[in-house]
Amino acid sequence: MKKIYLDYAATTPVAEEVFKEMKPFFSSEYGNAASLHSLGAEAKEAIENARTKISKKANAKNHRLIFTSGGTESNNFALKGIACANKNKGKHIITTKIEHDCVLNSAKWLETQGFEVTYLSVDKEGFVNLSELEKAIRKDTLLVSVIHGNNEIGTIQNLREIGKIAHDKGALFHTDACQSFTKTVIDLENDNIDLMTINAHKIYGPKGVGGLFIREGIRVYPLLHGGGHELGQRSGTSNVPGIVGFGAAVDIIKEKDIENMSKLRDYMINKLSDIEKSWLNGPKENKRLCNNINVSFKHIEGESILLHLDNKGIAVSTGSACSSNTLEPSHVLKAIGLKTEDTHGTIRITLGRETTKEEVNYTIDNIKETVNKLREMSPFK
Repeated sequence: MKKIYLDYAATTPVAEEVFKEMKPFFSSEYGNAASLHSLGAEAKEAIENARTKISKKANAKNHRLIFTSGGTESNNFALKGIACANKNKGKHIITTKIEHDCVLNSAKWLETQGFEVTYLSVDKEGFVNLSELEKAIRKDTLLVSVIHGNNEIGTIQNLREIGKIAHDKGALFHTDACQSFTKTVIDLENDNIDLMTINAHKIYGPKGVGGLFIREGIRVYPLLHGGGHELGQRSGTSNVPGIVGFGAAVDIIKEKDIENMSKLRDYMINKLSDIEKSWLNGPKENKRLCNNINVSFKHIEGESILLHLDNKGIAVSTGSACSSNTLEPSHVLKAIGLKTEDTHGTIRITLGRETTKEEVNYTIDNIKETVNKLREMSPFK
């Protein structure tokens, strides 16, 4: 059976070039980066080379990059670390209703520790209202945390404007850029970003490694205590192969890949719009992640579409991979105004650099066939 993978927002395969760079650090160059002997020194040098390469990609001239186990840890580190290190300055945090679960759950935990959290609403395309943000910032606001490219509906926020508003009011600005890093241009120096979360497995790197950029001079309380690795900010033996792979992965997605994914995305959106009682969630074109398509179909279940497509060899998702096993409606789709029954009739398609037009056409044909078949059986049609 033909296998077509269209769930690249959940994870990507490790690129051959990346694996080639990683391979020696599993076997011949296996030193602990904290050791003083030559094998340890080689491992440490490899980590610092990767740190430099990734930092350059984000123009991080005045930020330090702390390696973590992934996006979830980095987001926890950002919110909890800032809150705990600066609680004498204030106990108010601002985020949005469309953040990744790890940000929302970190914010909820902080509420149990005496912090107050404001959850900003978004419009029907998923954009934050900048006037509402400005009004929400108080004298005791420590941090504004807004996701850059939304993992479900692809909305790309204006980091520079959001960061400027936060800074003008005396607050720090954090963004979760796991989905957007290397697919869009992010400039830490000019986009008013104090902290930024990234990870490797969304950009053809390995799972289990991520990072948090922190602007110099900002105090962040460590989540993990131990031997003081990662500039004293994240203890634990360094994942040398993973970090090396992360460094190699930042060059995998090229401008031509972004252009190709954008063209296929728009083509697919146009073709799927022919289906009756269906609609696109999130914005169109420029302010949308280059590979994201999120579509709702009236009167049918997204899980049913997913399973029918899987039988045809096509892998898509019904939302964020981190919450797709729950029957709860997507908090992102609810935040943009969808009724609960409509959130359940939604699928997310995310393209990769390997995706071809032939695969897209095959998927479109099978979605149309599946939707018609399921609607024939639906008692709600």
